[in-house]
Amino acid sequence: MPERYWLMKVEPESYSIDDFERDGQTCWEGVRNYQARNLLRDDFKVGDGVLFYQSNADPTGVAGVAEVSKAGYPDHFSWDKKHDYFDPKSDPENPTWYMVDIRFTERFPRVVSLAELKSTPGLEDMMVTKRGMRLSVQPVKREEFEIVLKLGRQKAGPVETPKQKPSVVKAKAKKRKAAAKKPTRKRK
Repeated sequence: MPERYWLMKVEPESYSIDDFERDGQTCWEGVRNYQARNLLRDDFKVGDGVLFYQSNADPTGVAGVAEVSKAGYPDHFSWDKKHDYFDPKSDPENPTWYMVDIRFTERFPRVVSLAELKSTPGLEDMMVTKRGMRLSVQPVKREEFEIVLKLGRQKAGPVETPKQKPSVVKAKAKKRKAAAKKPTRKRK
């Protein structure tokens, strides 16, 4: 039984449960928040349980389970000038950013949606259910982890593949439409 449990957020456009299941293991790089960095560096241990949470998806929620396969170590991508996560202030001699490796263990037959997490007894204090809680790495209590496992394993059916939220798609379309309607200014 793991000592600690975590929820790790990712957008499916960046890395989905499909990608994770295919790869079997991945490094969790690119965290650029000091509170989350501290958790990755100081608190994540090999064998810890992880809820794989897909945000900005339809539906948003927990898609599967992982375990920590390598404890916190310096995020070497922060030193690579060609990488998206490059940080010129980070130094290999005194690393600013850390990452962990996680191993795929289970894909739920359905996504446990955020709405379901919010309405399930026993999950009222779970960080992800709190308004404004945007931290990409969050501690989870053992009891919460077990409740989410039970929910995720229920109602086996077609696997839901999260898509981009319809509200995001609609907002982008509305913005393009509004831009197209703006009259162009003629110079005199």
